[in-house]
Amino acid sequence: MSKATWIRTAVLIGAVGALEIACRSGAIAASMVIAPSAMVVALVETLQSDDIGAHLSQTLSAVAIAMSLSIVGGFVIGFILNWVPFLRRAFSPFLAAYYAIPHFAFYPLLIVIFGLGSTPLIVLATLFAMVAMILATMAGLDRVPRVLLKTARIHRLSLLDEIWRIRLPAAAPHLLSGLKLAVAYSFIGVIAGEFILSTSGIGHEIAFAYDNFDNPRMYALILFVLAIVTTFNMAVYAYERRLMRRRGA
Repeated sequence: MSKATWIRTAVLIGAVGALEIACRSGAIAASMVIAPSAMVVALVETLQSDDIGAHLSQTLSAVAIAMSLSIVGGFVIGFILNWVPFLRRAFSPFLAAYYAIPHFAFYPLLIVIFGLGSTPLIVLATLFAMVAMILATMAGLDRVPRVLLKTARIHRLSLLDEIWRIRLPAAAPHLLSGLKLAVAYSFIGVIAGEFILSTSGIGHEIAFAYDNFDNPRMYALILFVLAIVTTFNMAVYAYERRLMRRRGA
């Protein structure tokens, strides 16, 4: 492992160890935060319970759909805006101010339009995540070195070959960054929506546990969400590092 990886690992282990000691020694009350080891035990017990399967299925399926729509749709829209300058000039002010809009204020309206269930959560999460992928796609395509485009013209590559062999590989780091943001925002959109009005799902279970002072279950589900998002982002990061090493070679 690299020196940076060792440092990250040491910081993470140190932080978890310090929290464990603080919780076990009573420096932090159990009514506020439970020890990390207790979180792991509670997570195992929660995943083994009979009632959690439906909640996990609802949330993860909604996140998967929102993530797919935001990544694919964001890439396509970002590519079109980059390719058509006048459309980009028309929509750039909206994209720049997009995340200043309180998206969750539209959740009651989405319920009126789509009804109760997963659909308004998916729409909310997709709207929240897609623009991150649009902006990442545009940023990546903007930074394709001109010398590579000239080389493509010299070798008389077709438009599809130029896109596949030149533009997309050069824009890959930004596209992967957009993918990681889209995943994180999809989870935020779905789980935060479940916090507000949903009667099921991981977000609802976390809010219900909080209201009933059930700290073990609350922190167990929070740990579950963190573990999934971190695992996915680390997998993307590992692929990105491998891509950069291959490009450097």
